[in-house]
Amino acid sequence: MERPLQQNADVEADETASLIASDKVEGTSVYNHSGEKLGSVHNVMINKISGQVSYVVVSFGGFLGIGSEYNAVPWKKLTFNSTMGGYEIDVPPERLQGAPRYAAGEEPWVDPLYGRSVDDYYGLTP
Repeated sequence: MERPLQQNADVEADETASLIASDKVEGTSVYNHSGEKLGSVHNVMINKISGQVSYVVVSFGGFLGIGSEYNAVPWKKLTFNSTMGGYEIDVPPERLQGAPRYAAGEEPWVDPLYGRSVDDYYGLTP
């Protein structure tokens, strides 16, 4: 029998101390180590086989999604910072500026090698 989520003062019904619902991750701010807001989580990319989050797609710029650019960042490069209430990215600003990006309406994920190129850029092995 499945037990309902237990709540404490710091955790809402759709999260636990270590788990969070994907819809709560989407829209969460992403900061650099200096505390500057870089963008926000557009969505998460989950590996269908392992069930693990592989990438976070971060949106940069634009207004109401118009003119936005997206950057896939390996999940391993983010850490939740409860003080800021968002994710902190472990990538130097100059490295992030040169990272693979795509515009709204583009679908790079249809290319099975796109994720590999993101991992290669960030120096990770899948």
